[in-house]
Amino acid sequence: MTLTIDDIRAAADRLKGHIERTPCRYSRTLSEITGAEVWVKFENLQFTAAYKERGALNKLLQLGDNVKKRGVICASAGNHSQALAYHAARLGIPVTIVMPRTTPFMKVQQTRAHGAEVVLDGDGYDDASAHAQKVCAERDLVFVHPFNDVDVMAGQGTVALEMLEDAPDLEVLPVPIGGGGLIAGVATAAKSIKPDIEIVGLEPAMYPSFTAKMRGMNASAQVGASTIAEGIAVKTIGDLTYAIARPLIDDVLLLEEPYLERAVALYCNVEKTVAEGAGAASLAGLLAYPEKFRGKKCGLILTGGNIDTRLLASVLTRELVRDNRLVSLRIIGDDRPGLLATVSAVIGGHGANIIEVAHNRLALDVPAKGAEFDIMIETRDSQHTQEIMDALRANGYPPRTV
Repeated sequence: MTLTIDDIRAAADRLKGHIERTPCRYSRTLSEITGAEVWVKFENLQFTAAYKERGALNKLLQLGDNVKKRGVICASAGNHSQALAYHAARLGIPVTIVMPRTTPFMKVQQTRAHGAEVVLDGDGYDDASAHAQKVCAERDLVFVHPFNDVDVMAGQGTVALEMLEDAPDLEVLPVPIGGGGLIAGVATAAKSIKPDIEIVGLEPAMYPSFTAKMRGMNASAQVGASTIAEGIAVKTIGDLTYAIARPLIDDVLLLEEPYLERAVALYCNVEKTVAEGAGAASLAGLLAYPEKFRGKKCGLILTGGNIDTRLLASVLTRELVRDNRLVSLRIIGDDRPGLLATVSAVIGGHGANIIEVAHNRLALDVPAKGAEFDIMIETRDSQHTQEIMDALRANGYPPRTV
């Protein structure tokens, strides 16, 4: 089976008026930070907050009446399930979604809110998919694959059509890879319109399924622990998506977790928008490999914004720690009245905020008449933190970071 630009243009015609025509905007600040010329395609502005609506709806619109009556089923870590549930409900099609037990609670709740029957089974996508195939056969449903389906790929490829309409001078498209549906569709559309455009795939280092297959390795044996980019944490790339995408991809890069976290934080702090881990993967690529993208016109697809609020809070807090804006200082001094007040006065006098204080009198490496304080402070930046540490040292309370 093949995918063509005509398939993608036909999908664009079907989707017109049913989904958002999301903006693709130049980001001055992200360009300054990365050294590239950055345009962002805000697919998190779709109704279900992800690009997956494109492929799911394109598939549903081509089903026959008998199929629509029986219903559809899929396995998904979240965004495909929400997209399928939402549009199936609009079209009056019964839908069952099998999700891994590790799926973020928010995605489960949102999928149920769209009226789908949700089944939690398996520790990851592959386990959930196997269970969904079993249920599909038992109930005589139609399986709507999240990526290994030409109609789904054609729908995802409409992202590239819109990007090149809005920013025709784009030179590079860094595209996240999970199962491969997005990059297969995007690469097909982009290379057909602009053959010299560069397509760079991006995978979590813990789930290098596409990279492993390129190298002739057992992809399942290469996967690791949990990743913030659970939306692209797929053990095995689709055989159909791989066959279509591989000849069109110029390079594939692996992303470590800190870059994914920083990308999520940057979208929040710079663009004032919410990105999930997988949604921020293209920006993470620019952060992890700046020399590869420096000076080039890069089109980033912010693929989704469905991130658990607790996880988002954790990512933003961890970014403060990385930037030395949230620092825990350990101070050892005499256990006498007024010591904490004196230390607090030094910190406050230099414009920092005390977040938390832990007082330990029983640490054996502290004199019996001494006391140990762990003080967490919030500062403007690394230089400000250093100024406060110098001031504490000058006042007789030399700190160390913990």
